[in-house]
Amino acid sequence: MLERMTFCEECRRDVAYTEIEVAMQNELKRETFEYTGKQAVCTECGSEVYVAEVEDYNLKALYDAYRKKNSIIALEKILEIPEKYGIGKRPLSLLLGWGEMTFSRYCDGDMPSKQYSHILKHIYDDPAFYRSILENNKDNLKSPTTYEKSKRITDALLGTVNTPLTKIEQVIDYLLCKCEDITPLALQKALYYIQGFYFAFIEEYVLEDDCEAWAHGPVYPKVYHKYSSYRFDPIEGGETCDDSVLSNYEKAVIDSVIKNLCCYSGKILEGFTHAEDPWLKTRGDLPVTAASSRIIHKKLIGDYFKTVKEHFAMINPADIEIYSKKMFERLN
Repeated sequence: MLERMTFCEECRRDVAYTEIEVAMQNELKRETFEYTGKQAVCTECGSEVYVAEVEDYNLKALYDAYRKKNSIIALEKILEIPEKYGIGKRPLSLLLGWGEMTFSRYCDGDMPSKQYSHILKHIYDDPAFYRSILENNKDNLKSPTTYEKSKRITDALLGTVNTPLTKIEQVIDYLLCKCEDITPLALQKALYYIQGFYFAFIEEYVLEDDCEAWAHGPVYPKVYHKYSSYRFDPIEGGETCDDSVLSNYEKAVIDSVIKNLCCYSGKILEGFTHAEDPWLKTRGDLPVTAASSRIIHKKLIGDYFKTVKEHFAMINPADIEIYSKKMFERLN
């Protein structure tokens, strides 16, 4: 075990130190508080030494004493709320009608007012109360996925039976959590490539849904209508996701698509799909900008990506990098 070291003003060098509990008294917001803190002591001369972590501990102990006396919610409970209800810090602030960074500041140690503390305590203690806020204020949230995820987790706490997520919803949930700044256009192309490359390696279709050959490439219509309000803006995703619903190989393919394809913009990925057989053959002789609801059949997607895998001698999902680089070079 490594000794903890710090600089001792008396010994004039770095020394080992020990920590002891001591009774402390300090003032905060014109009130005096007594509490148990810590003191760092040099093991050689016995004098008090400065240790940043000990000072932080004592400051937190002072604030905890203030919270307890004034019935302010404990910091530990504040930090548990987002995980308990499956919602990010910023979305929670928006849901409550607070400033976007308000809850984040409380997580960093800022003291909530008694009014806000009462609300947070009620939320922490009563999932039904939080559920009513979520339902009444869901329009404050930027992402329908944020609402649905938090609703699902809260309903589970309340013992309410939820309809299981479909596979495409599970994949989208994971994508929005792991992939930064993904627009509706890029999301559509990511789903298409996940479908294709998963089949190439496993010879099974990961998604039951069919995509259509729209003017801007392959599109899953239900997904389009769900996120169309974002237009060209990134879709807001959750800070955490339940990846236990996906197999290790599903995650391996999705992670590789995120790394090697989602690094490109939606427009570039659209260009990729416009050069690939599934979209080209389904569109046929339609003008480039013509609207169409023609289904790109799964077999067409599977056959194409299986050929891609064989052509580039792909061994595992990490090799998707080879294809993405070749397509980018071809496009440019």
